[in-house]
Amino acid sequence: MPDSRKKTAADAWGALLKVHAALVPLLDRRLRSQAGTPLSWYDVLLELQAAPDRRLTMSELGERVVLSRTRVSRVVDELSREDLVRREANPDDARSAFAALTDAGLKRFRAAAPVYVRAIQQEFSGSLDDDDLRALADVLGRVRDNVQAG
Repeated sequence: MPDSRKKTAADAWGALLKVHAALVPLLDRRLRSQAGTPLSWYDVLLELQAAPDRRLTMSELGERVVLSRTRVSRVVDELSREDLVRREANPDDARSAFAALTDAGLKRFRAAAPVYVRAIQQEFSGSLDDDDLRALADVLGRVRDNVQAG
């Protein structure tokens, strides 16, 4: 790889890390202050509300959220204490359990969703036009697919 490409790749990677490092805490603060929901909770609630029967095995949930598997278990415990999620036994596999969204969890998700969407529009996509957003989604999607392909 030519040195100029290495530098460009390092610059792009650095920019991605800096944007992530700036946006994640900002979104977390916005969700906490306006919806009373940490970003990590929102991530889990988002995936559960979109799942069939609003439940996923812990393994499935771990694959879908942006949290580490250890953190997912802790967040589900926190959400369970607040009655937003409940753990259910898996009758087909005693080694696994489901995380299921409760009615209170769905209500909390629905209250937080507009705050999250508004924050993304204001802080992430506000300075980008539609072509920029499509290009960015395409490029990051190709990187994700390449990483997932191994």
